[in-house]
Formats: sequence, structure tokens, C-alpha cells
Amino acid sequence: MAAPEVDGRSWFPVLALGVSLLKCLFISAYHSTDFEVHRNWLAITHSLPVSRWYYENTSEWTLDYPPLFAWFEFGLSHVAQHFDRNMLLVENLNYASPSTVLFQRLSVIFTDVVFIYAARECCRCVQEQKGSRDVLNRPSFVLAVLLLWNFGLLVVDHIHFQYNGFLFGFLLLSVAKHLQSRHLQGALLFSVLLNLKHIYLYVAPAYGTYLLRSYCFTQDNKDGSVRWRSFSPLRLLALGGIVASACALSFGPFIVMGQLPQVLSRLFPFKRGLCHAYWAPNIWALYNVLDKCLATLGVRLKLLDETELPRASMTGGLVQEFQHSVLPSVSPSVTLVCTLLSILPAAASIWRRPRGARGFLRCLLLCALGSFMFGWHVHEKAVLIAILPLSILAVESREDAGIFLVLTTTGHYSLFPLLFTPAELPIKVVLMLMFTVYSFTALRKLYSGQGSLLHPPEVVYLLGLVAVAIACEVVFPLSPWRQKLPFLPLLATSVYCSVGVCYSFLRLYVSLLRQGEKPKQP
Repeated sequence: MAAPEVDGRSWFPVLALGVSLLKCLFISAYHSTDFEVHRNWLAITHSLPVSRWYYENTSEWTLDYPPLFAWFEFGLSHVAQHFDRNMLLVENLNYASPSTVLFQRLSVIFTDVVFIYAARECCRCVQEQKGSRDVLNRPSFVLAVLLLWNFGLLVVDHIHFQYNGFLFGFLLLSVAKHLQSRHLQGALLFSVLLNLKHIYLYVAPAYGTYLLRSYCFTQDNKDGSVRWRSFSPLRLLALGGIVASACALSFGPFIVMGQLPQVLSRLFPFKRGLCHAYWAPNIWALYNVLDKCLATLGVRLKLLDETELPRASMTGGLVQEFQHSVLPSVSPSVTLVCTLLSILPAAASIWRRPRGARGFLRCLLLCALGSFMFGWHVHEKAVLIAILPLSILAVESREDAGIFLVLTTTGHYSLFPLLFTPAELPIKVVLMLMFTVYSFTALRKLYSGQGSLLHPPEVVYLLGLVAVAIACEVVFPLSPWRQKLPFLPLLATSVYCSVGVCYSFLRLYVSLLRQGEKPKQP
């Protein structure tokens, strides 16, 4: 009787169906400009020849995802024509008929089947604790809820509007295949993912290092170091063939047409500013605020001439280049160097002392957070690249569970500015409270008798997040500052959450380096 429950044959479909029905309730909710972005891409891929896809610019929301995602939109467009053909006209800018809204919302819900399947595979990889326990308190069940009912995915995909669940499905399925020692399948899935959305280049160093070290080199020395003579050229060729095939399938037609430079210029638009319109809670948010504080102090002390300072466009939410007032301005090359330096110790650690697929997963998290912390024009939604995989470690390790609670609470709250309309305020508050309360209670029960999951300073910090939320969501809209300083809630949210994300990044690094002293894990 217990086996079906452990395998998830009884409760997993119920969880998946329940969250799918919940998503249907948001069909008529507010949607962001990303809704029009994807409608326009449907129109471009359906109405125009392939040779014009990456040149079309009638709308400001030009096609800027890799070609494989463009083919995905092309496939969706053939279903969309049965709902409303007018949505597939390029000139119909900002078209949002009821049928169009219904189709696009349903397309996100149905393509989430990839994520649901990936979550099921991840649950099968979880190391269950010894001893009988109620199914609701098993690590596999807790992980299923943390993944399927993730607050960030619900609001970003099914209210704000995007296809992150579909994409994260490939990432988690790839991770699951590595946990199952099916490395070629994991490599193929990640190659496909990169050709769907290039933001996952963030974690490519973790994949490259792990597969080269633990797959292409088949043996270690007794001290755990690499045995160079065990290198397998055939395995390297197999991996290279997989990556090359996926890229050829995606970019091949555009290479043949001589359009590769044009495609790449769309994928990497460095003319955008250091920070996205909604500041991601990373090191550059802290850097921007420090620059602003120094400039204000300099003006008051009459050390700086206010008329000579560059306009502080960074606080207006504009997506553009700007110059810092006091601190050195940051270029894309500087962010690249900082990012590489931040992930290099993690990659070096799993090269020197591989610790199996879970060591790879820990490195993946650090690559994701390092890129999030120091990358150029980072979107706030990118924090989910770390939050979702960390869920796997959170149900297996008490220390990781504590890091998860800090990162997921701050990361999720940093998404609040995406839903700024009054009608969505109760929705985002209730959804986040439900997910946060469940995360704390479920993980506390999972590690009952093993001590507190959080240190006192962490508890104080998270309680401070409540004060920030009340100030930004309730007090500020009623204050006279609303007209004079409209950017203040966004600034406060980004800066406060940046502290939690930075802290989580450092704790994960400490955890990885400590793991280096332990025996190799399966």
C-alpha cells in the first residue's frame, strides 16, 4: 500500500491538477507588456517568412529569443489561428481580444506539462529519510509542493505572463537526468534549453565543468584528484555532437541565410542599461544606491555641483544606459569579469574534488546566483533559476533548507513590483503567504529535532521584510511622497532584498567549500 504513495502515483497527480485549476483562475487577471511581446512573436513567426523574423521591427517588442523559441512560437501560432486570426497580424499592435487572452493564457498552462513532468522526475531523485512517516511529511511530497506551487512561477507566468514554467521544465529535467546518471540525456536537454532561452548561459559553466570532469574523465586518483589518463575522447565527441546538433538545428537556417550577426545582435543588446527597469536585487542595486547617497552627500557638503551631475535615470525605471554620479560607471565587460570571478571558485571546487551530481547542483546554484548578482541588465525574475533547483537540496539538508527559506522569501518578495495594480495586491499577498507559511512549516517538520533552520539574525532580517512590505504596499500609496518619489518603493524593495540574496549566495559558497572536505557523494 505504501509503494504507490512513495512513487507519487496517488498524490502527485492531485497536486498537479490542483495547481493547474488554480492557474485557470488567473486567466482574466492583469497581464504585463510581456503578453503583447509574445502575441507579436506569434504574429511574426506566423505571418512572415523565416528570413524576416529577426529583422521585423514594426513593434518595439522585437524577437530577441533564440531561434528554437521562435519555432516554438511558430507552432503555437498554428493553434492560435483557431481562436482569433487577428492576433496573428503583425500590424495589430496591443491586440488583446478575449479569445486572444484565453489562448495565450491556456498556452502557458498547457505547456507547463513539461514542468510538471520534470517536477515528478526530481521527486523520484530525492533521498528519502529513513523511518516511516506520513506522506505529507516526506521529502518527495514537500519537494513536489515547493516546485508545483512555487509562488514566483505562479505570478510571473500566470499573471504577469511568460513561459518560464515550460523552460524551467527543461532545466529541472536536465538536472534530474544527471541525478539519475543519465548524463547524455541531461546534456541534450540543457542544449535544447539554451536554444530556447539564452539566459540559461548563466549555469552553462556548471554543466561544462561537471560533464568534462565527471563524464569525460572516467576515473579519479585515491585522493580524489583527476586521473588524466582516464580521459575518454569518445565521450567528449558524444557531448560535442549533442551540443553541435542542437545549435545546428536552431541556428542552422539563419547561418545559411547569412543572418547570424543579426540574430546575435538581437540576443545580446548591450545598449540596454546596467539594471533592468525593475531593479533586480543584486550587487548593482546596492552600487546604484551607494552612488546616489554619495552624490547627495557631496551636493550637501558643496563638494559637487548638482548641475554637473548626470541625470539619475537609474531611479526612473528606464531601460537605458546611464552614467553614475560619483562611483565609476560599470560597463558590460566589467560585469562579465565580476561574474566570471564570482563563479570560478565553484567551478574549480567541483573540478578538484567532484562530489557527484549533487555537487554539480550546488555549483549550478552558485553560477545562477553569481550571474544574477553581477550580470549585465539582469531581470528580477532570474532569481528563480536559483530558487527552483535549491528546492531539491532543501528537502535533503537542514543547512540548505535554511538558505532556501532566506533566498526564496527575499527573492519572491522582490517580484512584488511586477504586479503593481491594486486588484492584484490581495492575490500576490495571499499566494506568497500561503507558499511561505507552507515552506516554513513543512521544512521545520522535515527536520524536527535537528535544531532551528534559521539563525536569530536571519529571523530578524525576514521580519524586517514584513515592515518593508507594509511600508511599500500600504503606507507609501497613501503618502504625499507618491508623486514626488514614485521610485522609492522599488528602490527600497531592491536594496533590502539585495542583502538577503547576497547573504544566501555567500552561505551557499561556504556550504560548497565545506563539502570539499567530505567524501564523494553519489
